[in-house]
Amino acid sequence: MSRALYDDAYAQKYRDHDDTLDTSRPYGDLVAWLQDASRRFDAPFDALDLGCGTGRYFWALPGARSVTGVDRSAPMLEKAASPVHADRITAERVTLVRGDLSTIEFSPGAFDLVYSVGVLAEHAPLDGRVVSRVAAWLRPGGRFAFTTVHPDSPSIPQTPLRRFATGVSRVIPAPLDAPLRLRLLTHGLYADERRVQELLAGRFSIESLDRFVSEAHLHCRCVARKHQ
Repeated sequence: MSRALYDDAYAQKYRDHDDTLDTSRPYGDLVAWLQDASRRFDAPFDALDLGCGTGRYFWALPGARSVTGVDRSAPMLEKAASPVHADRITAERVTLVRGDLSTIEFSPGAFDLVYSVGVLAEHAPLDGRVVSRVAAWLRPGGRFAFTTVHPDSPSIPQTPLRRFATGVSRVIPAPLDAPLRLRLLTHGLYADERRVQELLAGRFSIESLDRFVSEAHLHCRCVARKHQ
């Protein structure tokens, strides 16, 4: 990932964009999506935001008792200390933690909701290890809500080789197409519906899985519930 994503200038640019988001339909859709996932809990819940950035979704969690925001960028976390719509945050406690998504540790069963918007299968790989770590952090019946960049996104350069490989992958029966699909998904930096289902199988039941279009990409968007 580019080092520029962690510097002060990028964090300020990102934070400035927060102030324009109320007029953004994709942002409004994501807020509504997170609010819907939050309202599926019958009691106050503890949430973990993986890749929280400036904390632009902390307020979109009605019923949250606590929110833990993790990001690798210290400048981003400085901005997250004063997040957008701070007056609408319902959580009694917001904790900010600097760390890498691939190495940070939390206690087993520490959270009811783990969510990640615009990070997994975009800036960080979504793979079996990530799913295993999230499953360990969740309590039984907890939820994992996340977005991915879909490999069919118009934002991904459709080179002749990628178009050819995509066509071939659609006619090769599973699981013989696995090595080709892994390359098309850039080893976890993109994920389509099939890949999401494969990764969650055995640990989660998918409650919703759909596509949506942001300002930059075509995405998958998923809410899954950990098995009891």
